[in-house]
Formats: sequence, C-alpha cells, structure tokens
Amino acid sequence: MKKISTAGISTTGITRRSMLKTTAAAALIGAVKTAFPSGAFAAGAGPEVKGIKLGFIALTDSAPLIIAKEKGLFEKHGLPETDVAKQASWGATRDNLVLGGAANGIDGAHILSPLPYLMHTGKVTQNNKPVPMAVLARLNLDSQGISVAKEYAETGVQIDASKLKAAFEKKKAEGKEIKAAMTFPGGTHDLWIRYWLAAGGIDPNKDVSTIVVPPPQMVANMKVGNMDVFCVGEPWNEQLVNQGIGFTAATTGELWKGHPEKALGLRADWIEKNPNAAKALLMAVMEAQQWCDSMDNKAEMADILGKRQWFNVPTKDVLGRLKGDINYGNGREAKATDLYMKFWKDGASYPFKSHDTWFMTENIRWGNLPGTTDIKALVNQVNREDIWREAAKDLGVAATDIPASSSRGKETFFDGKIFDPENPAAYLDSLSIKAVS
Repeated sequence: MKKISTAGISTTGITRRSMLKTTAAAALIGAVKTAFPSGAFAAGAGPEVKGIKLGFIALTDSAPLIIAKEKGLFEKHGLPETDVAKQASWGATRDNLVLGGAANGIDGAHILSPLPYLMHTGKVTQNNKPVPMAVLARLNLDSQGISVAKEYAETGVQIDASKLKAAFEKKKAEGKEIKAAMTFPGGTHDLWIRYWLAAGGIDPNKDVSTIVVPPPQMVANMKVGNMDVFCVGEPWNEQLVNQGIGFTAATTGELWKGHPEKALGLRADWIEKNPNAAKALLMAVMEAQQWCDSMDNKAEMADILGKRQWFNVPTKDVLGRLKGDINYGNGREAKATDLYMKFWKDGASYPFKSHDTWFMTENIRWGNLPGTTDIKALVNQVNREDIWREAAKDLGVAATDIPASSSRGKETFFDGKIFDPENPAAYLDSLSIKAVS
C-alpha cells in the first residue's frame, strides 16, 4: 500500500517543482457583449473561431453538449462548426485532449471533474507530461449509481456496503477474486465506489480488485460475470435493471446529496487563444443546461439521447431516473424522488472551488496525488469560475442563480463525515481506511 504523508498538505502556496511542472490557463481577455436570449455579438467582439472539437462519453450528464448541438445553441452563440464527438472511454478522452484539435484530437470535453486536474499535473499522461487544463463549468449534480450483481441480492445491500463483507469473504475463501469496476482511476466513479466501500469497512485497496471499464461496456461485462459491483453514470445502471442483470444498491446522491459530477473541461491553450469563443461556448452550454433542467423537457431529452448517433439505447433506459423515478431492481422502487440529475438548479452549473478541493483531497487519500500537493494553488490554476461568472453576466443569468462565493462551505456525507474545504487535512485524518498515513 502506498504511504504518503498528509502532514504537509498546503492550502496557501505552491511548491517550486509544482510551479515548474504546471501552467495555469491565461486569464480570459476581451468581452462578449450579448443579451439573453438573442446571443448576438457586438461587432468585432465575436468568437475568434467558428467552432471547437468537443468529446463526450455516452452518459446522461453529457446532455448539455448534445442538447446545445441538437437545439442549435452553438450556432446561436457564434460557433456553428462545433463538433461533439463520441469517445470510447475516458482514456480516449484524455488521449484526444492531449493531442488537441489541431492534431485531430479534441480541445474540450464532457469530463470527469478530477480528470483535468490529473492531466494538468501530468499524473495520467504519457511520460507524466503536464497538459495545462481548465474547468469552465460543472455539467451536473447527482444521479450516478452503485450497482451490484444479482448473486448478492440476498445480502440486502443498499447504502451500507458492510452487508457485502461476509459474501465477499466467502467468495474469496473459494479462491475467487472480487472485482469492483469504475470508469477511470481517480475519477468520480472511482471515488464514489471507494468511499462507499470504505464507509462499510471494505478496503478498496486490499479487499477487492478495482478494474477500469468504459461506461457503455459496464452492463455487458456484468452480464458475463466480469465484476461483482460497479459505479457508473446513467443510463447504464437503469439499463442493468431493465435487463434483469443486477440491481442498484444506492445512487450517489444518497452518499452525498447534491454532489458535483461531470465538468466542461478545456485545454488551457485553446482558451488563451480564443477567449471570446471560450465564453461563447460556455454560454451555449449554460443555456442548454437550463433547458435540460426543465421537467417539461425530460421526455424529449431522453428521446434525443437515445438516438443512434448519441447513446443508441432505448428511451426507457434514460427517462426513469432522469425524472427521479428509481427502480433499484431489488424490489425497491421510488417515484418522483429528488435524486434526479440537476443540470442548473442548486448551482449545478457553477464550478465551486470547494468541490474541486474535495476531489483533490480524495485523490490524495487514495495515493493518486502526493500528500504535499498544494490543493488551493492547484484548484486556483485549473478552476476558471471567473469565466463562468463573465458568461453568466452576459447571458443575463439572474443574480440569485450566481453563487456569492466560490465555496459551498462544509459538506456532510451519508456516514456523518464532514468535509471542510478550509481544512482538508482534518478530513483526511478522520478517515480510517485510506492509502495515506
């Protein structure tokens, strides 16, 4: 087990080595003067380019990019040539972001919120070469799932993972490996399943083997017995239930109500070269998020996402949980819950720095980042909530929908743990299962 001291976690300065290895995106310059909802640009202040190459994974939280494309919002905001291209996995998303649009890759993406940070620090790139990245917006809150194979139905496992301990121990005693699947090391799904297991007294580094499976391949892999439990976004948990292959133990909103999930991530050099276009892109996505958030649009959104060029799944695999109707697949059903995916309400679009602070702290917890990481400096480099505020102003977003602070304050988890973004070291100290000492 990797031992990393947390005593040196800093929230004020950045180490010289880190400063040399990472580069913040340049501050956005210029202004895009628009009036909501016209999206018309003042003469000479429009986007520098006609479009951007974006990537997405077939997950419901990619909807803002897909809806912006389908509803002509990129065109409305001066980016008619924007391409939204399906990526095979989060590893492919990373690789194409490393390439960049000029080299037939992509310049931005629907992305796991921690991934731009892991790329920015070079932790997940070839030869550990940093790729300066920026987070411009959060795409959604909540509505991922932790699902379990049918063989564990009799355990009655739900939010309390400890109910799996005896079954896991029995299977291991028979010489069989326990596999927990997630979508990318250090990504949101990895962190959710690790948190859930650890809260139940199951050490994800000792008691199970974590494996990486792309989101669209989760159901097929569980069907043939390649994993015991997985964490992924929708529509794949609902598809699992609809096909009778497994059941959902808990949705991630039950672990942390109103938790941040995916982000709109861009290469920092693209923003520096195209500041007006970056803001125009963000305005299109934000407008799409508002559309996605309306319950009146859920059925149409499910139909759009289910199309062959997007997810290629039946509408029923998307719609239920999109509305907050959850069939857990184990005899438990909940209608009209507040666990549905939020795209705009409750500050869903705004990239709180306090949330990125938690993501970095959890990556330290599991040994993906060193304990000496200056979290505050790193978050200030990558998180561009300043661009979000500029775009919100130009889009005419109501003042009540613009957070007053870049921190949402202390966060409380289902097991009673409290994360104070002003003191991540204390949070780490409170956790009994971790890869740091």
